[in-house]
Amino acid sequence: AAMGAKLLCCFLASALLSYYIYTPLPEDFEEPWKVMFITASFRTLEHLSEVMDHLGLMHYMDVLGLLTTVEYVPPTSDENVTVTDTEFSNVAVRLYVPRRAAAGLRRAVVYFHGGGWCVGQAGMKSYDYLTRRMSHSLDAVVVSVDYRLAPKYRFPVQFEDAYAVTKFFLQSSVLSQYGVDPDRVCVAGDSAGGNLAAAVAQQLLEDPEVETRLKAQALVYPALQTLDLNLPSYQENSNKPMLTRALMVRFWSEYFSSDPSLMEAMASGSHVPPESSHLFQLVNWSSLLPEELKKDHVYTAPVPGGPELAQKYPGFLDPRAAPLLASDAQLRRLPLTYVLTCEHDVLRDDGVMYVRRLRDAGVPVVHHHAKDAFHGAMMFVLSPTELVLGHRLMDRYMKWLDESL
Repeated sequence: AAMGAKLLCCFLASALLSYYIYTPLPEDFEEPWKVMFITASFRTLEHLSEVMDHLGLMHYMDVLGLLTTVEYVPPTSDENVTVTDTEFSNVAVRLYVPRRAAAGLRRAVVYFHGGGWCVGQAGMKSYDYLTRRMSHSLDAVVVSVDYRLAPKYRFPVQFEDAYAVTKFFLQSSVLSQYGVDPDRVCVAGDSAGGNLAAAVAQQLLEDPEVETRLKAQALVYPALQTLDLNLPSYQENSNKPMLTRALMVRFWSEYFSSDPSLMEAMASGSHVPPESSHLFQLVNWSSLLPEELKKDHVYTAPVPGGPELAQKYPGFLDPRAAPLLASDAQLRRLPLTYVLTCEHDVLRDDGVMYVRRLRDAGVPVVHHHAKDAFHGAMMFVLSPTELVLGHRLMDRYMKWLDESL
């Protein structure tokens, strides 16, 4: 009997493992086994989060956030860059300043990490690698922002932290303290950080107290709207590596509340009230996506739901949370923009639609569409989750920053 039980356990374990590891991947993925293992590990953590949350032992995001804790590295200076943890405007930041004597005024990047407004931090190994590399290779001052996270803090806290740091840094006294050229400052971020960068860039233009204009914004697979979570990219990539549709819906809803009815309404697309249905034109993929991304999808206008959720959680209709909801007049004044989108990413169409709306508004945009990439790919540059693809995307992003900032 014991032998039978062991065999059964072995069988179940291997079935589970093969189910996890053999995630169906598109044919053009490089290093498919590596991608499968990375995806399998992350999905295991997601399932653990689900179980712990269900049993009432730990909040879903706290379990997912364990990844952040494991990945944390303290602020460590090296021969090229001085690294310190400090505060700007009462918000925690990790600051990177090149060691070599400045030849003149330096460039600067204010960076917002990803993690669905719920997880991640400036001190994660992969972010520390990216921001340190930006500082050294661009000879730039880099401010990596540790904005407060959901579920403890909700919108607009994440945005307000990101905004406060940027506004503080853009003061001429602060820029001169760090030897930064006021004409060469950029905001940048990936995923939820790309969302924050886009929102900060928009809102700075509305602020009469801010005199320094950003030179550029760099948005790496940003999340930009929650009105339509059934875009072609959401339909095609609902179960692709690193960011499933279910997890993105959870991130979006957690940004505003832990109310399960909000998550359910977002998942089914019934969260937008009738009086806000005019906003759907700002995210209408049938008019904003190029033909090659429309494929054979048929546009059906989302059906508005009741007004209750929008009254309780107005954030999802706010451009500070959903930058795609900004008017064309607001977009016109935005600076030079870099957008990276990935073919196999639920957020692909958010980025592509923003590119289209920015270009229509006359904003110069460099759009890098990575046909062989999935969400989060740019951060896979360190062992044991190192991918050729990650290096290629990061090199391309760095090259653009170097040429444009």
